[in-house]
Amino acid sequence: MGTTVLLVDDHELIRQGLARAFERDEEMAVVGQASTVAAGLAAWTDLRPDVVVTDLQMPDGHGLDVVRAIREKSDTTGVVVLTMHAGDDHIFAAMEAGASAFVGKDTRATEVVSAARHAAVAPRTFLCAGLSQAVMRRATTPAPPKLSTREAEVLRLLADGLGTGDIASSLYMSESTAKTHITHIYQKLGAANRAQALVTAMRLGLLDHASPQRF
Repeated sequence: MGTTVLLVDDHELIRQGLARAFERDEEMAVVGQASTVAAGLAAWTDLRPDVVVTDLQMPDGHGLDVVRAIREKSDTTGVVVLTMHAGDDHIFAAMEAGASAFVGKDTRATEVVSAARHAAVAPRTFLCAGLSQAVMRRATTPAPPKLSTREAEVLRLLADGLGTGDIASSLYMSESTAKTHITHIYQKLGAANRAQALVTAMRLGLLDHASPQRF
C-alpha cells in the first residue's frame, strides 16, 4: 500500500482536494479522513497511518492537540500541520509540539504531498519553508522591557482601572511614589499615557488582561 495517510480538517473541500492529490502519487494512500480533533485521534488509534495531515483550527480544539497526543505515544508517526495561519508563533508552536512539517494552505497540494513524504521518512525532523526566516526574525526582535516587581504590580493595577491615589493605597505607598512608578512604566514602554502603556504591555506579553472601558 505504500505510505498511509490520515487527513484531519473540518473543511470537506480541503480534505477531498488533498485526497485527490495523494491519489496521484502511487506511493501514498489516504486511509482515513476526520473533521474534528476527537475523530482524528480516534482514527489515528484505529488506523495507525504512517502520516497524519492536520489543520490547526477545528471545531473541538486545536491541531496542535492532535500533534501532541500522537507524539506522546509515537515517535514514528509523521505529523504535517496544514494551516492558513502561517505566522512565526504558529511555526514555532508546531515545531515545539513535535510536528514533522508545517505547510501553509496557500501552497500547492503537491507540496503537502512532499511534506507528507518527508514526515514518513523523518518524523522527528521539522520541515518548514519559512523556518530560517522566522528564526532570524526571532533573533533580531528586541527583548521586552524589564519592569521591577513593584512596577509590574502598578501596571496590573493600572490595567484594572485604578487611579494614582487608589494604586498608592493598594500598595501602601505615597501618591508621589506611585506617580514615579507610573512615569517609569511609561518611559520603559515608550508610552505617553495609560492607554498606550496598556496596549503596549499586552502586545509584549506583560499583561494578561486590561479593562477596555478604562482605556
